[in-house]
Amino acid sequence: MFRSHTCGELRPAQVNTTVTLAGWVQTIRKFGAITFVDLRDRYGITQLVFNEQHSGQLESNPLGREFVLQVKGKVIERSNKNITIPTGEIEIDVIEFTILNKSVTPPFTIQDDTDGGDDLRMKYRYLDLRRNAVKRNLELRYAVNRSARNYLHENQFMDIETPFLIKSTPEGARDFVVPSRMNAGQFYALPQSPQTFKQLLMVSGYDRYYQVVKCFRDEDLRADRQPEFTQIDCEMSFVEQEDILNMFEGLVKRIFKDVKGIDYSEQVERMTWEDAMWQFGNDKPDIRFGMKIHTLKKPTSVFLNKNDQSDLINGANFVVFDGAESVLAITVAGGASYTRKQLDDLTEWVKRPQIGMKGLAYIRHNEDGSLKSSIDKFYSEERLKKIADATEAQKGDIILILAGAEERTRKAMSELRLELGEQLGMRKKEEFKLLWVLDFPLFEYSEDDNRWVARHHPFTSPKPTQISTMIENDPAIHDAANYLSHPYAQIKANAYDMVLNGNEIGGGSIRIYQRELQEKMFAALGMSKEEASHKFGFLLGAFEYGAPPHGGIAFGFDRLCSILGGSESIRDFIAFPKNNSGRDVMLDAPSSIDDTQLKELNLKINQA
Repeated sequence: MFRSHTCGELRPAQVNTTVTLAGWVQTIRKFGAITFVDLRDRYGITQLVFNEQHSGQLESNPLGREFVLQVKGKVIERSNKNITIPTGEIEIDVIEFTILNKSVTPPFTIQDDTDGGDDLRMKYRYLDLRRNAVKRNLELRYAVNRSARNYLHENQFMDIETPFLIKSTPEGARDFVVPSRMNAGQFYALPQSPQTFKQLLMVSGYDRYYQVVKCFRDEDLRADRQPEFTQIDCEMSFVEQEDILNMFEGLVKRIFKDVKGIDYSEQVERMTWEDAMWQFGNDKPDIRFGMKIHTLKKPTSVFLNKNDQSDLINGANFVVFDGAESVLAITVAGGASYTRKQLDDLTEWVKRPQIGMKGLAYIRHNEDGSLKSSIDKFYSEERLKKIADATEAQKGDIILILAGAEERTRKAMSELRLELGEQLGMRKKEEFKLLWVLDFPLFEYSEDDNRWVARHHPFTSPKPTQISTMIENDPAIHDAANYLSHPYAQIKANAYDMVLNGNEIGGGSIRIYQRELQEKMFAALGMSKEEASHKFGFLLGAFEYGAPPHGGIAFGFDRLCSILGGSESIRDFIAFPKNNSGRDVMLDAPSSIDDTQLKELNLKINQA
């Protein structure tokens, strides 16, 4: 046997026991005739002691970092204990050892504080995976996976695999396509999700399905995106929205308990999509802190069905506000003490190209009750006081104001709120806050295509009370400038997103399960009957054979792991990730294929 114990399990209870260990050489320290070696495996580190009797062997065949080593020795108590590691009270007095394999010098140090940059570590990912920091991430990922599977099994869900080689039905992100050798000129697509398959499983009578499944999207990448990613994909039959919400907030609470030791006993807060956009400027708000957005002015055509307060802003001869579609504000508690430099820094921050604002106005609500503003020249103290009241500012607070086009300004204020939350220590990685966002619009209007597009996907059902609105109205838009007045603009989806700390971790809906309504949905999206039949005839046909009411949800497994692990990037929780260009620099993929393969696939490369 190669080993009797791992490098992480020996304790003082095993003193005087003879053991065999195997692992990788982490460090080597020589003190005269005695050599100390830290031996590492997946489970931990154990210190080895090579005494004078091994000097000759070590001189003729010296050890090096990352050598694979097998040792036999006696467990003894350490004189200088290391309480920072579990095995730090013992060491191994080596009796004999064997070098199982040598290693060249690694391109970076294999320890938590490595000297390797991202590109270098991704090229040698098999070495990077040896580091404890990466190992802990993969252990957390496994723990989340195990917890989710246990919960779903206990609730009668069945793990059913679905195909990876499917039909291309481009609606959202681009598909990855795979040429078929046996069907010349035809292609498979890799699934962006198992959406239609899980609905077919509901038609088949498998009323509780799940998969921890790979999905594929050919889209531009960033820290929280990969071309291939993992979902916890779930579907249930004979359910309403409330059943889904209760079942799957139970899943996330179970993961918190099993993985983080957190008893999340409180009811998960719920918020409509409209309130999320109105109060926080985005549909995945971080509710670990307040600092809500106050709308002082908005265009009359804006989707948000709220009263604005333009009378507080207009008529002061301040062209920046008078000419703006929207004027938005947030109140920062205690912010009246901000220095001029701090305000200048925030102003430069909102002027950055990715934020896109021209400036930042402020009103200080001083401790003595007076108001001091960057817009004093235009607004009397009486009007400033009304703005302060409208924004719920107290003595000692500061009001920060942005003005401009509605969509850009609301997004910019949302980003400013998050930035201030970060600066003020309100977004603690060890604090977790869940939220359901409900009642999304069923459709969005695409000005480029002059048609409706599905906000989620084309299988999402309208709210039950609005099905008749969809069935009875023509989706055609005759006046693009006034699309918000169209009945379809008011239809809400029977959909829901779960948000954790300002990140969407899961999304789903109650599905359409009747052919007539599904055909109406396809028509609203601009599909002809022929196109709908070509792309989704299998699903429409299935709905004629007794499809049950059903709904589900899919959790972004990689993202959930990264949030629980306190990381900004899902790459840290994927064993072999791609870089921001979608490349695997370790394998050097994607890569070209040879002419023989191209000929077999009936493909030609366009060299232009």
